[in-house]
Amino acid sequence: MAKLVVSLSPHAHGTDSVERNMYGVIIALIPALIVSFIYFGLGSALVCAVSVAACVFFEWAISKYLLHRQPSITDGSAIITGLLLGFNLPSNLPIWIIVIGALVAIGIGKMSFGGLGNNPFNPALVGRCFLLVSFPAQMTSWPVVGQLTAYADATTGATPLSIMKEAIKTGNADVLNQLPDAITLLLGNPANGMGAGTIGEVCALALLIGLVYMLVRKIITWHIPVSIIGTVFIISGLMHLANPAYANPVAVILSGGLMLGAIFMATDYVTSPMTTKGQLIYGVCIGILTIVIRNWGAYPEGMSFAILIMNAFTPLINNYVKPKRFGEVVEK
Repeated sequence: MAKLVVSLSPHAHGTDSVERNMYGVIIALIPALIVSFIYFGLGSALVCAVSVAACVFFEWAISKYLLHRQPSITDGSAIITGLLLGFNLPSNLPIWIIVIGALVAIGIGKMSFGGLGNNPFNPALVGRCFLLVSFPAQMTSWPVVGQLTAYADATTGATPLSIMKEAIKTGNADVLNQLPDAITLLLGNPANGMGAGTIGEVCALALLIGLVYMLVRKIITWHIPVSIIGTVFIISGLMHLANPAYANPVAVILSGGLMLGAIFMATDYVTSPMTTKGQLIYGVCIGILTIVIRNWGAYPEGMSFAILIMNAFTPLINNYVKPKRFGEVVEK
């Protein structure tokens, strides 16, 4: 008589792995990376290369010499951190500042908590916000798109977000006439000598291509990106109807780092909620905070701070928003 063998889970192995998902995200970032090279040239290539190399090096060095364990740089997480940090920087940022940002992102944002899977905050955003607070002048100097050979001496200009901020400050809706049209913002080629912002936010279309790829490959789900973008669109639309000095919702969602943050940073596995309901709450709150910081905060952009704030609330969301256990009886 055949015996029934009962063993501990897991009972079946899927094709999912940390490496597969990490390198899937890297592939999804390639369209935006290529567009940044086309628009910013040398500056983009140098910033991204230094950021990735520094993040990989610091993770290897900290693992080997401080934590005394086998380095895990081949899983792709350090590369993603480097790319996302680079995407959150202007294309004319000095190399030494990039290296400091990488050290903070990996050393403080990730390895100080024990490495991959233990960090409560998105490491790339930790590095980016540290640099923004420490080097505000360098971090808010935006090169004009199309300077293929310029780096340190790149001509800078106002960004769409700074124009929106000026319109709110002055209460003058005519200031918004300086904004590029929606197609220009989607394709990422601002005219009239306008600065484009950080490397990764230059082309919304390239980021959306990455989103579609990750959804098809089931690397992420739609809940966080759609809830963030939808919340910002609805609230900014209502504000625009109430007061024309607030930009129209299409310009709001296509400007700044909203697409980059919603698609690639808020969806980080470790720092976002586990349940579908929790992800929707998380996304809606990020959208609300982004609108509040953009319109009434000190900085034109609020996406990075909004994500970090909600990273801190992720454990609380996970604790109170749980799926019903199989066989659980719900008390009425």
